[in-house]
Formats: sequence, C-alpha cells, structure tokens
Amino acid sequence: MEKHKGFPSRLPGTDYQFTIRRAAKEGPTKLIRRERYADRRPPDRRADEGFMWALVQHFGADPFPRGNLDAGRLSWVFGREVVPAEEPFDPESYDSLLQVDMARARVSFPSAFDPDWAP
Repeated sequence: MEKHKGFPSRLPGTDYQFTIRRAAKEGPTKLIRRERYADRRPPDRRADEGFMWALVQHFGADPFPRGNLDAGRLSWVFGREVVPAEEPFDPESYDSLLQVDMARARVSFPSAFDPDWAP
C-alpha cells in the first residue's frame, strides 16, 4: 500500500479522517458511490470540501494510486469528482488508479481550487 507523503491525515480540528495508517488484514474496503443528499450536515460537507481541496493540491488532474486514502471518505466523491483512471478498475485494491475529474470537482467544490483555502 502506497502512503501519500504530505497528504493531510484528517480535517484539522475534527475526527474526519482522510488517510489510514496501515493496510487492513482482511484487505482493502471496497470503494462504492455514496449518495450525497442536500440535507447533509455542514461539518460533513466541510469534510468533503477539505478532502477535495487536499486531492486537488496534492495530485491535480494526474492519476494517483488509492494507497492509504480512506475508503469511506473516497466513497463520498467516488464516481463523480473522483473517477477510475484505468480499465478494468478494481474497487478493492490499494493499487487501483484514480483521477480527479477537474470539471466536475470545480462545479461541486469551487473553493477546493483556491490555493489559500485553509482546512
């Protein structure tokens, strides 16, 4: 499992984690597309925004391995702002390549493209 050095481990001041410390013995958690409803709590939306900001700042539009990124947090943006960068895609592999869909991310999280945005 690749560890993304310099990627924030969580949203500062909260328990919303962005990365995991070690690989799960049972294998990686499967990535799924979670539905984001309009009535989500503001802290949850802020965590999504912070995670997207970190992805954009760290990887930009380049493909990246899933590595130690938290499956739960990835699932909130998977299939929309973060898409598979390879075919066939294995949702249960730490080595699967993902990519930020910059056009969709810019519409959903415009502040994630502000380099001065502070999580």
